[in-house]
Amino acid sequence: MDQSSLHTIMMPLRDDGLGSVLFAHAAALAKRFNAHVRVVHCHPKAEDMMPFGVVIPGFLRKQLEEASRRSADSEQSFLQEKFIADADRHGISVEPRKAGQPTAAFREYEGKQVDAVRHYGRLADLICVAKPSKEEDLGYNTLKSALFSSGRPVLVCPKTEQVQPDIGRHVAIAWNGSLEASRAVALAMPLIEAAERVTILTGGHIDHTATPEEFKVYLGQRGINAEITTFERQGNVGRTLLEKCKEHGADMLIMGAYHESYERESLLGGNSATIIAEATIPVVMVH
Repeated sequence: MDQSSLHTIMMPLRDDGLGSVLFAHAAALAKRFNAHVRVVHCHPKAEDMMPFGVVIPGFLRKQLEEASRRSADSEQSFLQEKFIADADRHGISVEPRKAGQPTAAFREYEGKQVDAVRHYGRLADLICVAKPSKEEDLGYNTLKSALFSSGRPVLVCPKTEQVQPDIGRHVAIAWNGSLEASRAVALAMPLIEAAERVTILTGGHIDHTATPEEFKVYLGQRGINAEITTFERQGNVGRTLLEKCKEHGADMLIMGAYHESYERESLLGGNSATIIAEATIPVVMVH
């Protein structure tokens, strides 16, 4: 059976110092799949920067809008130069896009980042986002938008620029037969098919859904030889999944995300929230 592939990787960019981290992961995958990386930086509309509910004289409003535009232009220039430097460092060609070789392009979006993710993410095969920071309360809105409004797989990248060129060599798949797990497998199939080794991690399955053994057969029909690792569902399953990934040497985890609501899992420390907080390897999530 012919393998599927990644063609377009979307990378939302903000001035948070994590652009190089994200690009390192996106570039490694682009070179593995000869894919195109679309780096999207967004800046707010000038009118959105105006104080809400405050009457501002026309001349002052104009000055504030002009100052906002100058600031946005300056930030865009800085990040675009950084993007070009990162692309050169990783050996990625910057436009025009060419079939059969890794390329990258920089796009500017006027509006909110969550809207930029929705706009460009729906035409991407993978969205790379930075691991959110609980201490700084940064990155969660971008992750939520990518997961819940794009319909695409989301790669949550750990905060390191040291990315192996064969990223995804050993893929672990969290399988419980859920709808989210099934979607994750379908949408991340290019990564699964390209892996040298695939491990199915399971703590059991939901009644009246495909068992891990049936899932292994399904992968086998696609030419993928997978092994099953079973664990006891005790304590936090998310933490157990990460421990099993480490134990078996998996360098990427693929999983369905937020079987319950985002707010409930985040508040009560659900499996997805735990993995986002504690993962040290790239995690592909699909809701």
